[in-house]
Amino acid sequence: MAAIYLIRHGQASFGSTDYDQLSTKGSQQATLLGEYWRSRSAPSKFYCGDLLRHGQTLTHFVNGYQGESTPMVIHSGFNEFDHVDILQKYNGQWHDFAQMADLLQQYEEPNKILHKEFYQALNRWMSGDHDLEYKESWPQFKSRCIRALQNIIEQELVKKRQGNNVNTTKSTDIVVFTSGGTISTIVQHVLQLSDQQTLAINQQTRNTSVTKLLFSESMLSVDYFNNYSHLEVAGDQWITFR
Repeated sequence: MAAIYLIRHGQASFGSTDYDQLSTKGSQQATLLGEYWRSRSAPSKFYCGDLLRHGQTLTHFVNGYQGESTPMVIHSGFNEFDHVDILQKYNGQWHDFAQMADLLQQYEEPNKILHKEFYQALNRWMSGDHDLEYKESWPQFKSRCIRALQNIIEQELVKKRQGNNVNTTKSTDIVVFTSGGTISTIVQHVLQLSDQQTLAINQQTRNTSVTKLLFSESMLSVDYFNNYSHLEVAGDQWITFR
């Protein structure tokens, strides 16, 4: 039996004009996870979505891990949904993020208002009533995430069948650097959750949290979800949602 660890990226810049960029805290979160990983066996492979925040999280993880070199594969199937498109289709005012940021500052709790708007925008996207409006509909996004997971599992199983796993110094663990929406959708697929349950667990996913899947020829299961003990050890100030 082998394991896939799905790692959510570090804190980015939600609501800004350039979300796809780790904050200073996000970079440090990834370093903390890498340091925490030193007690584990070396992964056999890294997969990484091709968004900037995915690559930055991997880089800072490796800096903290300081382990032996691990092969890395870029896989766009693990990219997050397009939150900009989803917000803009929900409310045309979101076409100008700088203007909307200024408007939000008029509220006492701008982040709370932003999160409420985003939740409603996600509900609209997932409803199925407006699929043709989006660059990538909710069903298309789910299919892409599941294909990405199945792709790497099949590759590993083929290697095992062919007996090519000759490097005994490494585990067969795979680490994937991705996003919360992707992780939640994969968990939905494995556990057969409803869309609303998936949205709920997506709202709970912490930055640099770890979700572990186990797989073999005959099974695929969730071992644990949203583990962020490396942040709890460092202090509550390191635990973030976005």
